[in-house]
Amino acid sequence: MTEPDHVAPDVRRRRLLFRATHRGTFENDLMIGGFVRANLSTFTDLDMDALDAVLEIPDAPLADWLTGRVPIPPEDETPMLRRIRNALIR
Repeated sequence: MTEPDHVAPDVRRRRLLFRATHRGTFENDLMIGGFVRANLSTFTDLDMDALDAVLEIPDAPLADWLTGRVPIPPEDETPMLRRIRNALIR
């Protein structure tokens, strides 16, 4: 879901936080929502675009990738996805 160019950054941040904490599975809500809540205030527009793309990934593979149950396929491994996973496994 791409935001229109005229959406204010604070509105976009609130929408991204809502999407990150209301994924549909509790596990993803905790993992992604926690990461977004901790980092959202520092995100640039490019970071928010990258997060938007991650939020489009279906819950099951995303949970598998973020927990390390399944490696992230090279074609799907983005810097934002790696950043989220690395924050979770510290």
